[in-house]
Amino acid sequence: MLDVRGLRKVYEGSGRRTEAVRDLTFTVAAGELVCLVGPSGCGKTTLLKCVGGLLEPTAGEVLLAGRRVEGPPPGTAFVFQEYGRSLFPWMRVGQNVGLPLKRKESSRSRRRELVADALASVGLEDAAGAYPWQLSGGMQQRVAIARALAYEPEVLLMDEPFAAVDAQTRADLEDLVRRLWRERGITVLFVTHDIDEAVYLGERVIVLSGSPTVVREQLKVDLPDERDQLTTRVAPRFAELRTHVYEQIQAAKRGAGAVRKDTPPPR
Repeated sequence: MLDVRGLRKVYEGSGRRTEAVRDLTFTVAAGELVCLVGPSGCGKTTLLKCVGGLLEPTAGEVLLAGRRVEGPPPGTAFVFQEYGRSLFPWMRVGQNVGLPLKRKESSRSRRRELVADALASVGLEDAAGAYPWQLSGGMQQRVAIARALAYEPEVLLMDEPFAAVDAQTRADLEDLVRRLWRERGITVLFVTHDIDEAVYLGERVIVLSGSPTVVREQLKVDLPDERDQLTTRVAPRFAELRTHVYEQIQAAKRGAGAVRKDTPPPR
């Protein structure tokens, strides 16, 4: 579904030149949930914006279902970290969720159906008439997720979406993403700085190097498909995977060489 080939991004301006992403190559299969982790400032958000067509890469290319991304593709939806800035406070929840649907050629009744279904999917079926500022932070992020779902995307790009919520809300939202991914079969590329979150959510974890960024390792997460916050996180295999990813990120901070890609960590 997603094919990133030799992606490079250089920022230039005010006499300064910064190479944020050097040479990134990886793929994401249709219906796969992949998490991206790496040291702080390694270019994760830059990468995601290039994948979503919000930034033009300096070199390389991104293909979505075989077509080169040269702008925001119609089959892609974004969920950002700062939900408070991505929702319009003067619009009611239902209006916020339905806003992207104005780009689609569908009837008003169909748009209402999509909004109602998306809100029900995130547990906010009774909140359509509220304003975002009347909701908690976690509920506002659910609204942002509902807006992405209502658009019926093939690919969902999530940029550290739970970084600004408390730990309990974060756990609930992680389980929500896993459930929606299984139910809807959406391809998900999830950027996070939280190692535990990456291992808990992903079928695969892509570990990035320090800036300028390259792929350090692609790790298959061989945990059961059915996961929960109580038993999964205390499982010995979860601890092994988490420790391995942590070691790789620490090595990336030190600038150590990359390990061989696409191999499971030792047991």
